[in-house]
Amino acid sequence: MSESARPTDSFASPTSPTPVLSVSPVVLPTPDRAVDLQVRVSAPVTGAGLPVILLSHGQGHSNHLSSLNGYAPLANYWAAQGFAVIQPTHLSSRTLNLDPNTPGAPLYWRSRAEDMTRILDRLGAIEAAVPQLRGRLDHSKVAVAGHSMGGHTASLLLGARLTDPDDGTEVDLAEPRIKAGVLLAAPGRGGDALSDSAAGVLSFLSAMDFSRMTTPTLVVAGDKDDSAHLTVRGPAWHTDPYQLAPGPKSLLTLVDAEHGLGGIAGYDVAETTDENPERVAAVQRLTCAYLRTQLHPGDRSWQTACDELAAGADPLGRVESK
Repeated sequence: MSESARPTDSFASPTSPTPVLSVSPVVLPTPDRAVDLQVRVSAPVTGAGLPVILLSHGQGHSNHLSSLNGYAPLANYWAAQGFAVIQPTHLSSRTLNLDPNTPGAPLYWRSRAEDMTRILDRLGAIEAAVPQLRGRLDHSKVAVAGHSMGGHTASLLLGARLTDPDDGTEVDLAEPRIKAGVLLAAPGRGGDALSDSAAGVLSFLSAMDFSRMTTPTLVVAGDKDDSAHLTVRGPAWHTDPYQLAPGPKSLLTLVDAEHGLGGIAGYDVAETTDENPERVAAVQRLTCAYLRTQLHPGDRSWQTACDELAAGADPLGRVESK
């Protein structure tokens, strides 16, 4: 059972970055999971009524980016701008070195989404484990973000559905406590859009249904993100969560961006094929502005960020909405 929310009006848009505290691992005992759930919590050192962002890591080749230790460029920025960012280590992480025969292996698509629900159920326990956070989180203002496989996780929490490849049942893991989302280079539809290898190994992608993903969401895609190992459709595949879902949705297309979106998974990492600090800065600003506006109706951060993007002499991307 989830703990009661504590709404507050204390949260405000900071005019400059606030120093950030980051605590890990916060261990949540989870008897029905292969190992206990570990999370990192990052938050500004001051302020109350902090909105919460759940950040789901991807599944790249590095050992530690796909864990609570990855995605510092996003987690640090969002926390400095007044959000509390919670990053789990999903069971798919190489850092856990689980037996490949563990149920749900290798990508644990269902468990990943369930991790986020567990975190929301135990926000109070997380606050108790990090005394500097006690009483500072706004349980009523929650968003989810995810990159690559983490984007698939976030899609399910935002309302997308799939057909369980093991038993053919429709899976609904939507989390009503989540009010907004950001999908970063997330997978698109299945069927004939999948590569032969993806259709065989990642069968859970075969029947993705975005038609009931109704939660407000920003989809971020790179126009050079081919992901040929996953799809035959090229970069357009990563826009499916925008194109195939009902509004309200926004799509940020980043010019010349590949799957790493400039380097959001970590600083100076070999996995990034399109290292570009300016692109990362754009992702930081626009995602932060989007979530701020969605969680605080009437806030104009998103419109301002979009106007600034379009006003550049050589824009790093373009935004469309429906």
